[in-house]
Amino acid sequence: MKVDLITHTPEAEKVVSAAAKLCYSKTGTQSILEGLTDDKVESFIEKLASLGHESPIEHVSYTFAVEGVSRVLTHQLVRHRIASYSQQSQRYVKLEQFEYVVPPMIKKNPKAYAIFEKAMQEDQMHYNSLVETLEKSYIEEYLSEGYSDKKSKQMAEKKAIEDARFVFPNACETKIIFTMNARTLMQFFKHRCCERAQWEIRELADQMLDLVKSVSPNLFKYAGPSCVGSTCPEGFMTCGKAAEKKTYYLKED
Repeated sequence: MKVDLITHTPEAEKVVSAAAKLCYSKTGTQSILEGLTDDKVESFIEKLASLGHESPIEHVSYTFAVEGVSRVLTHQLVRHRIASYSQQSQRYVKLEQFEYVVPPMIKKNPKAYAIFEKAMQEDQMHYNSLVETLEKSYIEEYLSEGYSDKKSKQMAEKKAIEDARFVFPNACETKIIFTMNARTLMQFFKHRCCERAQWEIRELADQMLDLVKSVSPNLFKYAGPSCVGSTCPEGFMTCGKAAEKKTYYLKED
């Protein structure tokens, strides 16, 4: 898994502080940035956290580029709706040799790993066969409709891989760029840094949290699973590690 923070709102914490300042003072918009020293910025953000006033943090956003993750992960990721996503298409990109993600428990079990590897190889073989078979059928169809040989081949390949992709597994590796505002990120971390989150998206969430903390340390000071800021919401399904998780996520960098 490779996770990069490729861009974010410049002076994000200052922007959030300006929004908070506007909410709590008579200051006009023309002078809203005046006097926002580093200490004042930290103070405003701390005040927002203590009040649970989250709307000002929606004014800043962070864009991530991720690769080496599975479709299992991205199916979960896109459920976080206040965000923008651009994912590599299996409809337009022909996968001559698809990459795939192997769950850790499968990788360390020789018998399970052998079964998994065989399944991946067979998926590629079936995909290749489907593309070849469908492409021939589509070429014949388009030629009969009067398209040129070149145009028929171009259209046929696209339609063939569009249909053949159905044979690919959830393990198939994908790439995605997405943007979330800080409030959405906070909610994302609450759910996906949790011990009960699926292992792959939890790893993604932890890497993302490290990245945003490196550029906005005050804003994400208390970010992490739900148990970091309050009690565990999982009830009888709790991992029982709330104190340990709180210590880990609130550690000083």
